[in-house]
Amino acid sequence: MGRGARAAVAGVAGAVLAFGLAEFVHGIYDGVPSVFTALAQGVIELTPGGFATRAIEALGTADIPVLIASMIVGALVVAALLANLRLRSGALAMLAVVGLAAVALAAVFTQPAVVAVPTVLTIAGALAAGSLVAEGILRRAGLVGEAGAPGAPEPPPAEQPASPSGQMAGVRRRDAHSGRGVRFDRRAFLALSGGAAAAGLALVGAGRFLAGSSASESTSERPLRLSDSPGERTAGRETTAARDEVANRTLPPVPEDAKLAAVEDVTPLVTPAADFYLIDTALTSPRVDRESWSLKVGGAGVANPLNLSYSDLLSMPTREVDCTLACVSNEVGGGLVSNARWTGVMLSDVLNEAGVTRETLGAANEQLVGRSVDGWTAGFRTDLAFDGREAILAFGMNGNELPVRHGYPVRLVVPGLYGYVSATKWLQEIELTDWDFDAYWIQRTWTKEGPIKTQSRIDTVSPDEELSAGVIPVGGVAWAPHRGVSRVEVSTDGGESWNEAELAAQLSEDTWRQFVYNWEASPGEYTLQVCATDGEGVTQTATERGPHGGGGTDGATGYHTINVVVA
Repeated sequence: MGRGARAAVAGVAGAVLAFGLAEFVHGIYDGVPSVFTALAQGVIELTPGGFATRAIEALGTADIPVLIASMIVGALVVAALLANLRLRSGALAMLAVVGLAAVALAAVFTQPAVVAVPTVLTIAGALAAGSLVAEGILRRAGLVGEAGAPGAPEPPPAEQPASPSGQMAGVRRRDAHSGRGVRFDRRAFLALSGGAAAAGLALVGAGRFLAGSSASESTSERPLRLSDSPGERTAGRETTAARDEVANRTLPPVPEDAKLAAVEDVTPLVTPAADFYLIDTALTSPRVDRESWSLKVGGAGVANPLNLSYSDLLSMPTREVDCTLACVSNEVGGGLVSNARWTGVMLSDVLNEAGVTRETLGAANEQLVGRSVDGWTAGFRTDLAFDGREAILAFGMNGNELPVRHGYPVRLVVPGLYGYVSATKWLQEIELTDWDFDAYWIQRTWTKEGPIKTQSRIDTVSPDEELSAGVIPVGGVAWAPHRGVSRVEVSTDGGESWNEAELAAQLSEDTWRQFVYNWEASPGEYTLQVCATDGEGVTQTATERGPHGGGGTDGATGYHTINVVVA
């Protein structure tokens, strides 16, 4: 193994150990962010919008794994280069390490809830420890030091006595003529480097485990107290006339006629929190302490700016809302759509308390922007909070407190809008501003309005599945949030003819609706399609287009199509 390769191995070992130490501290104290995650998050934020969108289109759900893999490879390459730089100039290598520390600090201080002193000490200590380990390996390998200085030729290996088995005795030797001291042979060099790297990986694993355990314990899974009386909930707060008009509302259990229980493999009407789709720009969910959390409401036209605590929010009249959310990047027939029962406070109530009504809206406060604790933004027209839809600040999901990864402690849920323009998780601020402000995904070439398109999906039959002749249930879900679903049709001949499907009762116009068509199938090859009509009588388009298409709108269109063989 040449000098450059050995130096690279030493640098990589030191870097892994440094990352491991930093991740371990992050695991035991969440005031110190994950350095690696912060760096990756920085790459996401700095990537030009058009390139980011094309990468998402090309990679799909593999975009984050590809980013992480690229970051790991890049970090290892940098470590290898720094170790080789050390062979030529210790001063330049030290300067480069200081530069890395500056980059790491700049990245972590963009993360929410950073505690400054422990974070600085962690990054400085981790880099110092990694550098010392790499330096020690380089010295013991004879690559730096008096005889390892730039330009010094490496002497030939000294002879050692052979062991009875013919192997070289010992794992290190002393060069009496070199002044270099004890040097490792190749096996010992790899053992020491590998040991340092293994220790670093173990620390990474421990840190990740501890961080995950801490996140899972940050909220309880107990059921929300929805039975409190209005008097108890409003205790300690001034009761306004607007609030008195809206009573606390708890929905009855989901009626049985809203579910097609007899049809196997149809997606459940209510999605469990663990199965609810996840699409985030945040690589890790921010951990927010609800005792110190507050929500700011301000901006143009806000007569009474608010700073609401978590208990303030819970003291207001609450609502349970059944609502289907969908991601704009969902392909036709895809799974980035889910339905849940949300608990929260009406957005219109909060705006009213801030002195904002539909009559006070104008060009200056045409847009409502939700801002997350990590700075992510989403915006939609403010008047949608007053048009009758049940837009809420949700703190509950399916009867439990909002899970961390779904936006704990509070998120926005706005029926009828794709998540990229409305579904701000880990909500920290609501700002009213003009329409010229471009939120996160608008800056990355997605369009600004974001109404959810009418869509339908077949769940009970898989692509290219071989089926048995007879009655075959073709079932699934259809959705058009805020408009409802009035009709679903199924075709078995590629759209040449259509058959009306049986519909379960509509749980809410904001939720998806289950359907089934019992198909009398004969042997042959078939093309199944499904088409839904919304509550306003508008049928979904057959035009096939991906999520990020042209024409001034976004979201995939077309019929979900499945080819099957009946034997």
